[in-house]
Amino acid sequence: MLTPYRRVLSLPGALAFSLTGLVARLPISMVSLGIVMLISLTGESYGYAGTVSAANVLAAAVFSPWQGRLADRFGQHRVLPVSITVFGVAIAGLIAVVELGAPTPVPHLLSAVAGAGLPQIGSCVRARWANLLSGTRELQTAYALEAVVDEAVFMTGPIIVTLLATAVDPLAGLGSAAVFGVLGTYAFAAQRRTQPPVLTTSSGDRPDTPIGWQTLLPVCLAAICLGTLFGSNEVVTFAFARSHGHAGATGLLLAIWALGSLLAGLLTGMVDWKASPVQRFRRGMIGLAVVMLPLLIAGNLVALGLLLFLAGFAISPTLVASVSYIESVVPAARLTEGISWLTTGLAVGIAPGAAIAGHVIDSFGASAGFWVPALAGVTGAVVAFGTCLNAPSGRTGLELSAHEPPAS
Repeated sequence: MLTPYRRVLSLPGALAFSLTGLVARLPISMVSLGIVMLISLTGESYGYAGTVSAANVLAAAVFSPWQGRLADRFGQHRVLPVSITVFGVAIAGLIAVVELGAPTPVPHLLSAVAGAGLPQIGSCVRARWANLLSGTRELQTAYALEAVVDEAVFMTGPIIVTLLATAVDPLAGLGSAAVFGVLGTYAFAAQRRTQPPVLTTSSGDRPDTPIGWQTLLPVCLAAICLGTLFGSNEVVTFAFARSHGHAGATGLLLAIWALGSLLAGLLTGMVDWKASPVQRFRRGMIGLAVVMLPLLIAGNLVALGLLLFLAGFAISPTLVASVSYIESVVPAARLTEGISWLTTGLAVGIAPGAAIAGHVIDSFGASAGFWVPALAGVTGAVVAFGTCLNAPSGRTGLELSAHEPPAS
């Protein structure tokens, strides 16, 4: 059953860059929650913690496409070590100023610098897979594998942050994110043989080729809604668990949410899809809208855990379809940047999602906060069906001849 995954991981260097990419990606599931826990557990409000977290995510949103473009132009091995060093230093500074009680906007500024430096490892890993497997059905499996890796990150990261922040010290959770990010990114960047080639202006596929906003923008708009859903639900889950006297259960609840997505991602990579990436993306968005609504009636942690598990099944298939669509329409010379724009859309949504959820919780309580992710899911479905997502007319690794045998 796992033969498709064994096939792609057996490629030279594939297992190494996927594993180190997993470690390097841990901060994406740790930093936002780590900031909220660090600040709120030192006595500040959820709203204030949400604004500091939002500064981090918003800066990441602004700078991630530039990081992607620099990686396409100069190579991942040159760009990633610089960006992760900036990230690590800024996180250390943020922890220090929070512990010292520095006033606004000092924590916000350091949080923003950390976000700007956070490497776009997910985009870089997927660009490596596209370089190895472009034009084959195995590329769909590789993207599904990375969706599973993402969910493994979102299962383990929150647990690590929660345990360290609540059982050791509030600063330990956020500090561990910096350690994982620095070590993982340096190890990933050192693997130069599997990185995509650096294209020059003399190449057939120029690095300044138009990226095709008419096809990329609709996905980015829907990704903003997804980001709002993710960012708000993380904050609300922490507040809900804390209001029931079990703040330490936050990591487990978020891990259960990610587990549902992980299982869905595994299944996605085993299916020989007949539907186009556009069709699958739209179905995924409507699915997310439906599964987030029941969170409003969760009355205890057990019920919330069950509902989050079911809601997770709509995440990975939607994200896999979105990356597959981008790979099929964005020029190869700007693929890392193209995928980074999807990340930017998610981050743009996460920032206000976390902040809005924090203010709703402060004003109306934890349970009312679930209105934010629920409405974000509904809005995302409307955007996906109301915008002009076009079937790709160029290259695609997913729509091969009907006479070609399937990968599995």
